[in-house]
Amino acid sequence: MLKSKIDKATGFEKRFENIGTVVFENSTEASKAVAQQIATLIKSKQESQEFCILGLATGSSPKGLYAELVRLHKEEGLSFKNVITFNLDEYYPMEPDSINSYVRFMKELLLDQVDILPENYHIPDGTLSKEEIANYCTDYEAKIEALGGIDLQILGIGGNGHIGFNESGSLQNSKTRLVALDHITRVAASGDFSGLSNTPRTAITLGVKKIMEAKQVILMAWGEGKSNIIKASVEGTVTNQIPASFLQEHNNAVFVLDKEASSKLTRINTPWLVEKIVWTDRLTRKAVLGLALDLKKPILMLTDADYIENGMSDLLADSGPAYDINIKIFNKLQNTITGWPGGKPNAEDSNRPERAEPARKRVLIFSPHPDDDIISMGGTFMRLQQQGHEVHVAYQTSGNIAVADDEALRFARFVCDYNEKFGIKSSEAEDIYKKSIAFLKNKKASEIDISEVRYLKGLIRKGEARSTSNFVGLPDEQIHFMELPFYETGTIEKKPLAAIDIQLTMDLIEKIQPHQIYAAGDLADPHGTHKVCLDAIFEAVKRLKSKDFMKDCWVWLYRGAWQEWGIDEVEMAVPMSPDQVLDKRHGIFKHQSQKDGVVFQGSDAREFWQRAEDRNRETTELYVQLGLSNYAAMEAFVRWHY
Repeated sequence: MLKSKIDKATGFEKRFENIGTVVFENSTEASKAVAQQIATLIKSKQESQEFCILGLATGSSPKGLYAELVRLHKEEGLSFKNVITFNLDEYYPMEPDSINSYVRFMKELLLDQVDILPENYHIPDGTLSKEEIANYCTDYEAKIEALGGIDLQILGIGGNGHIGFNESGSLQNSKTRLVALDHITRVAASGDFSGLSNTPRTAITLGVKKIMEAKQVILMAWGEGKSNIIKASVEGTVTNQIPASFLQEHNNAVFVLDKEASSKLTRINTPWLVEKIVWTDRLTRKAVLGLALDLKKPILMLTDADYIENGMSDLLADSGPAYDINIKIFNKLQNTITGWPGGKPNAEDSNRPERAEPARKRVLIFSPHPDDDIISMGGTFMRLQQQGHEVHVAYQTSGNIAVADDEALRFARFVCDYNEKFGIKSSEAEDIYKKSIAFLKNKKASEIDISEVRYLKGLIRKGEARSTSNFVGLPDEQIHFMELPFYETGTIEKKPLAAIDIQLTMDLIEKIQPHQIYAAGDLADPHGTHKVCLDAIFEAVKRLKSKDFMKDCWVWLYRGAWQEWGIDEVEMAVPMSPDQVLDKRHGIFKHQSQKDGVVFQGSDAREFWQRAEDRNRETTELYVQLGLSNYAAMEAFVRWHY
């Protein structure tokens, strides 16, 4: 039960956390716990013959919760006949049958799969005229009040701290209303709408006042991408710039988090500031490197006074003086740097990140999308090839949804022109082109591409990926296009990871029998493509680990264009010269469909090559700041032990 876990966990450090927080190993466990609490509430209301009034949210955070509630209904008989729901918000304008409508979201994920009565669920109406909205919002609140208020309100949290669509600047007494969406919110949603220009600018939202009047509030957040705003909401001051911080003043609210979302909380990120700890090597490295960066000092310049004045006197007493600790951490960090990511042949390797033998390794680089390999580890990719290893690259998904419509049309027209020029008769190619152009000319915003268009877009990305791998030096037989089925839906929303995805991954690993596997270790979004692809690799490796060849296989995790490993986490850092940085840039340029007007640009206006170069330069700048050698750039990796 979530409630009992909260009771046990309310030893949260009052000096830092201003609201109860419960941390679970992952979002699946957390969602199940919240579902059990809702089920208990529903049953208790049934026993007293009362309605259970639930406030519901949309977005990625509650998906697991709704899946578990559906399971409880279908497998354990949980009835929703006494449940009345009120959703937080809806985009405006928005037709209820649009693929991005919250009406459709709720019906598909929960309402149509349980026995709730249709008259008992309420979702803001995105089809109203603007003149009707004010009265509609007043009536929406009146319905809640007539039922005695919301018994339990479920919330997610936006990147700027919004709850519902109550954006930064919303007041505690704000009512249900039409709001203008913050740019940050629109950017976060733009992937669902195939670009920012198609993303709604307004929405109808339940006001903060009604949220705060709920008898109980559970805010759920998953992934590293939410960690900074969670810290600000839980540990910062109450401010209308972060509406989620208002919950600090609620008498029965709790934040339910997975490990990644909680990672910046003081008690988790810097536990030595909260309680007496056992100083492991990992915690010591994290604390010392963090101290050096905070004080803007090289590691070897830290003093006893620096340790004492910054809450690390216990470490000094256990392992000091400061000079001894500094030398140990400095040497460990220096040993992460290697120009030989596949291991240096005939070299003493006890302090190197990788083994010297076998001198020529079989390497398998998994790339979730067709450009993650070159963007995230292009310098290492090239170095492995140049140093004589047998390098394979596996593109896990087609990446077709990230190709703009006009690119697909240009490609289709090229095929037709090519056939005409060389006298190749292909009525099928003409038919595909005509069908595609007819569809795209009449395509509605957010409408799912027909299969022909998706295939065209996939071919564009496949050609770009092959061009990049050939540029690095790989022959075609070492380039693998997996097209994992979970991805091939034509929409942002993907299928759950399935047995076939894992089996395809296992088959490729068994075929190559690699000494090294490289995989994208991004954990910002637990429902994102990178995370699903990583889960497929992890599960495949676990199932294969008893095989003889797996005893010699090491798994290295890289990260994407948006973030890098924390300096305390890095176990291998591969430096690049200025020429190697340029070579990597030219490799990224092969992905022409992802230049300039990228479909999923996000909030960062830089192109992918710029993001990658800046990120790699920032990594080397951290090493320099800590007192180590300077390079043009560095790519960082963490080893996963299975």
